[in-house]
Amino acid sequence: MELHLIISAMRRNKVGAMLIAVQTAVTLAVLCNGLFILQQRLALSDRPSGTDEANIFVITNRAVGDLSRLSAQVRTDLLLLRALPAVVDAYATNAYPLSNSGWSNIIALNDDHEQQVRIPSASYFADDHTIDTLGLKLIAGRNFQADEIVDRERWLTMRPRGIIITKALARALFPHGNALDKSVFLQGERQFAPIIGIVDTLQAPWTSVVRNRLVNNSILEPFHFISPISFYVVRAKPGLLAGVMPAAESALRSADPSRIIEKVQSLSVARAEAYRDDRGLAIILTVICSALLVATLCGIAGLTSYWVAQLRKQIGIRRALGATRAIIFYYFQTENFLVVSVGTVVGVALAIGLNIWMVSRFQMTHLQYSYAVVSGAIVLLLGQLAALWPALQAAKISPGIATRRIDRISPPPFFNIQ
Repeated sequence: MELHLIISAMRRNKVGAMLIAVQTAVTLAVLCNGLFILQQRLALSDRPSGTDEANIFVITNRAVGDLSRLSAQVRTDLLLLRALPAVVDAYATNAYPLSNSGWSNIIALNDDHEQQVRIPSASYFADDHTIDTLGLKLIAGRNFQADEIVDRERWLTMRPRGIIITKALARALFPHGNALDKSVFLQGERQFAPIIGIVDTLQAPWTSVVRNRLVNNSILEPFHFISPISFYVVRAKPGLLAGVMPAAESALRSADPSRIIEKVQSLSVARAEAYRDDRGLAIILTVICSALLVATLCGIAGLTSYWVAQLRKQIGIRRALGATRAIIFYYFQTENFLVVSVGTVVGVALAIGLNIWMVSRFQMTHLQYSYAVVSGAIVLLLGQLAALWPALQAAKISPGIATRRIDRISPPPFFNIQ
C-alpha cells in the first residue's frame, strides 16, 4: 500500500490526526519524565545505610530530675542494655541513620576558609561499641579505644582524639591518596583531628533529595553524648528484635521510673518513615502517568472507531472491488502508526526540553536518553494496540454494504484501485 495515498486520506481528517499526535506527544513527555523521577526516588529509598537494619532499634530517652548524674546514668543504662540476653551491643549517640535529624560538620584539609576542599558531612557521636552495634565494615585503620571516649555536652566544643570516616568521604578529601592517619580540620570543633579508621558505608541521617550530596559522607567522633535527650542504639541477635524491644524498654523504666521514653523504633520502621514522601510521590506519579496513558489510548481507539464508522460504505466498496480484509486492517494500522509516530517524535523532543527546564529550575538530574527511547517505544506499541480493535472491526465489514443505496458517494483517493 502506497504511503502517499494514506497521507492524502489523512489530510481529510487533519483535526483528528493532529489531536492524537498532540495528545501522544504530551503524554510521552509527562510519562518519560515521570518514570525517570519515579526511578530516581525508588533508587534513593533503596540506598543501603551500611548498618544491620533488620536487627537494630533505637530508644529515644529523655532524662528528668537531677541532670548532674547524666554521665553516670548513660553508662548505667548501656551496661543494662548490653546485659540483656538477646542484645549484641549498644551505645548512646546524638543521631542515627534514617532519622532525618542529626548534626552536620564541614571537613577541610586546613583551617583556611577560602580553600576549595570543604566537604559537608554528617557527624555521629560514637564509642568503642558503635561499629559492632551498627554492624559497620571497618576497611582500614582501627576502632576507637575505650580511653579515647570522653563526655561531651550538647553545646561544648572539644577536640576528638581521632575520627573514623566513611570511604566516600575519604575519597572526596583525598582522591589521589590514602586518607588513613591524615589530619583534617573539623569546622564545627574548630580543631584538627587524625583519621584513625575508615568504614565502608554509613549513611547520613538525612534522606531528602536536597541533602543528597551528604548521603555517604559521615564521620564518627569519640564522644559520649551527655544531653537530656539522647538515643540508645541497640543491636539484637538475629530474629530476636521483636522480643528484645519491649524488654529493653522495660529494663530502662525499671532502672529509672522517672525517665521518659519517647519512642522505641526499629531502623526498618525508620526507613519506611524517612522515605514516606518518596513513596507518596511515586504513587502520585504512577496515577498521573497511568491516567494520561489510558486517556491517550482511549482517544486513539475512539478516533479510529469514528473513522471506521464514517467510512463504512467506502470500505464496503473497496471490499467489493477486491480488497481483502488484511488490506483494510493494515490500512488503519499504518495510518495510526504514522500519526502516533509523529506524536512520539515530538514527545521525545518535548520530554528532553521539559527535563532541561526542570534541571535549571529545580536542580534535578539530567534525563537519560534511554528513558525517552524506551518510553517512546512503549507509547508507540500501546498506540498500535489501541487501534487494533477498530482495525479488526473495519476488516469485518462486508462487501455487501456497497450494494445499498448510496447518495452521491465520492470515495476518497485512498480507495481508488488502479
